[in-house]
This record gives sequence, C-alpha cells and structure tokens, in this order.
Amino acid sequence: MARVQNDSPEFVTLDDTDRVLIAALRENSRIPNNRLAEIAGISPSTCLQRVRTLVDTGVLRRFTVDVDADALGFGMQALVSVRIRPGARDRLDTFADQLRELPQVAQYFYLAGAEDFVIHFRGRNTQDLRDFVTDHLSTQPIVASTNTSVIFDHEYGPLRG
Repeated sequence: MARVQNDSPEFVTLDDTDRVLIAALRENSRIPNNRLAEIAGISPSTCLQRVRTLVDTGVLRRFTVDVDADALGFGMQALVSVRIRPGARDRLDTFADQLRELPQVAQYFYLAGAEDFVIHFRGRNTQDLRDFVTDHLSTQPIVASTNTSVIFDHEYGPLRG
C-alpha cells in the first residue's frame, strides 16, 4: 500500500497493487470502484481505501480525461526545442507566460542543459507547425534558435516507485 517512507517523508513507496490501481485509473479515471477492485484482486472497500490513500499522499493529484486530439483534427504533434539568447534571461518568465497563452502549446518544459525550453506542439498539419515556429518563436528577440522533432507516436511508460 502507498505509504510514506520513514527515512524520507516526502516520498511514497508503492507496491504492486498500487501500480495496478494507478495503471487502471490511467486508462480510465471513471472506472467504477467494483471493477477497479476486481482488476486489482482486492475487495471494493480495500480498493476505495487504497485510492483514497493514493490521493491523500499526493500520488494521485487529479482524475482527468484524455482528449483525442486526432478526433478534433489536431493530429500533428512535435517537440520544439528553444534556446534563449544569453542576454535575455531576465525575460524568461514573460516568454513562459506567452507560451501558456498559445493554443498550439499542449505543454512546455523549462530545462537545464543545452536547450532552455521544450514545447509540445499540437496542430492540424505541417503548415500549422511551420507557422507556429516562424510566427511565435523565431520572431521573438529572446529566441536564439529552435530545433523541431515531429512526434510519430507516444506511449506512457510503466510506473516506477
């Protein structure tokens, strides 16, 4: 069962049952408790308590939906790496705020390393991607360079911990 480790109170240890519960909830966060318990091989009351513990310890932060961007016509995905000009570091927060407002930005990551940001782009086609990079990134004086990688497919890896 999910529990806080004694030597490191900010971390939680998961067992195999927790991993099964999380995997099933990741597939369908609306799964009925009885079905979830059946999948995990535990009683419904135990299942309910385990899920509550996963929520209470912060392992499960929210129950959400997975929108199929392809069904909405936004099947083009890419990762766009952005390098910021050395003298423009004082404008990183403004740049990040601008990214949050762009509908093509599914998510972004602020990094340590050679690149400063990686942006997960979603659009309709390669023209949308080109327009995004040229109109919203390359025109920014803060941006030194971009590098784009098209995403063919993605999967979630197994949960560790």
